[in-house]
Amino acid sequence: MTMPREAASATRQCLVSRETLPADEMVRFVVAPDGSVVPDLRRELPGRGVWVTATRAAVAEAERKRLFARGFKQAVTVEPGLAERVDALMERGALQALSIARKAGTLVTGFTKVETAVNRGDVAALVTALDAAPDGVRKMRAVVLRRFGTVDTVPVIRIFASAQLDLALGSANVIHAALTAGRASDAVIDRVQRLARYRGLDVSDGFDGNATADLAAPQD
Repeated sequence: MTMPREAASATRQCLVSRETLPADEMVRFVVAPDGSVVPDLRRELPGRGVWVTATRAAVAEAERKRLFARGFKQAVTVEPGLAERVDALMERGALQALSIARKAGTLVTGFTKVETAVNRGDVAALVTALDAAPDGVRKMRAVVLRRFGTVDTVPVIRIFASAQLDLALGSANVIHAALTAGRASDAVIDRVQRLARYRGLDVSDGFDGNATADLAAPQD
């Protein structure tokens, strides 16, 4: 039996900071039958939940200060590396969302197809591999600049290495991809936003930085 997912407007108190925040900005944890603390990113597992601000620093602090026992009001086991496990789960979820977008037809790969999508103005976000060659990044930046007059118009996701994109999308040597409008693309953007926030990444410039650009919806 699963518990219903909390509404996006719900708020919870962070175990670490005691600050009250929207549930979507937090990570829920529950106690497994063996007494271990496990993350419940989908907020579906049964039982009492304890909430922590969705940043790696906050989760690491909760582990380091042994706050989960206090939050659950019982003895619990926290395997070392909880913050890293949450990061891995978030990353996996974002890559799975990319795979779903590909299957849903809202993601194209390859410089030429991405350029075509940009020129049509049909782009919800661009995806550029972390290890993309500087020349390729400059060319894609030029494509966006030529079409929109600014590189700030199109959101850029630059958080995954090419090998990760290859595996998620079932293709070889994926360097550039584009997400077009659709629910599947919205899910990718949402999960990438959460992952970037969790890692505390600078989201000022996805072309120049190893992070993500502002993922607000692109403007016409």
